Amino acid sequence: MQGALKLSATVSAEGKIEISRPELQPGELVEVIILLPEPTETAISTPKSVLEILRQAPGGQLFKTAEEVDAYIRQERDSWDR
Repeated sequence: MQGALKLSATVSAEGKIEISRPELQPGELVEVIILLPEPTETAISTPKSVLEILRQAPGGQLFKTAEEVDAYIRQERDSWDR
């Protein structure tokens, strides 16, 4: 049966990782797999425009044109007078 160890390690300034465990025997051949963390949304360096952010918001962008915005504002103001 194949054994496994799951460890977390911090990479040194030189780019090295050191593993020291009593289960590891000198001269024993082992396989090492390094998993890098998933990039976070804030780690992505490409800035987004305001329009891109609005398009990704739930429901999408409410108005497509300036005329639609004007019509909506006019309708809201008219409702205040009733």
